[in-house]
Amino acid sequence: QVQLVESGGGSVQAGGSLRLACLAFPYTRNLWRWGWFRQAPGKEREEVAIISTYSGSTSYADSVKGRFTISQDSPKNTLYLQMNSLKPEDTALYYCAADANTGGRYWGQGTQVTVSS
Repeated sequence: QVQLVESGGGSVQAGGSLRLACLAFPYTRNLWRWGWFRQAPGKEREEVAIISTYSGSTSYADSVKGRFTISQDSPKNTLYLQMNSLKPEDTALYYCAADANTGGRYWGQGTQVTVSS
């Protein structure tokens, strides 16, 4: 069982930046990939960015390419999402999720990001 705890959300004006963090407890060695999802009010949850725990390869939603950067600090069991040039449409509850080697997906509790115009 892996627990995911997000931090770093908040309120920012359009054009600003935030960095989200996700701590995996107790470790990430039984995970093969993890990443960030978001859900805005009245909308479905969408994938934002994913990173492989083994290779470090990444993928991004088209809407965030060039603005968001996903990274991981393996010794610290921590995942990050650097968000720059934020837009009001980025406002959402952001979730950390991780896929286990044996199947199944873990979810964090979510952290709110609000971007005002």
